Amino acid sequence: MSSVSWQAKELTVGELSRRSGVPASALRFYERQGLIDSRRTSGNQRRYARDTLRRVAFIRVSQRVGIPLATIRDALALLPEGRTPSKEDWACVSEHWRKDLTERIEQLTMLLDKLTDCIGCGCLTLERCALANPHDVLGEQGTGARRLQIS
Repeated sequence: MSSVSWQAKELTVGELSRRSGVPASALRFYERQGLIDSRRTSGNQRRYARDTLRRVAFIRVSQRVGIPLATIRDALALLPEGRTPSKEDWACVSEHWRKDLTERIEQLTMLLDKLTDCIGCGCLTLERCALANPHDVLGEQGTGARRLQIS
């Protein structure tokens, strides 16, 4: 296995994969999704700028906290000239994402509480189950299908 020189300005997909710990297939996927960029050599091989390592790290950390790739792409698109995110960029983006994550945690906590109740009774009845039929809004309108649309 060859080591990458610290002076090298570009990395192959294999080198980027080894350095970042991200499979080459995932790197190619990130590129198709517009999250990272490469240039092509005359032999049509990908070459990534060294700062792509930081972009990949940004993507992986964002994914690890549950941020969807589309949201990550939108955040990266806000950076001027596609530059690599800085510490300040991460602070700004993570503060914005904090609200969304807090809301999701609250929703999951409520779901967990309802799931515990459901496990306790084990009935899954449509009249009472908060998971299968939350608030039974349609049931209050009468029996039968309520969302069936007849043309």
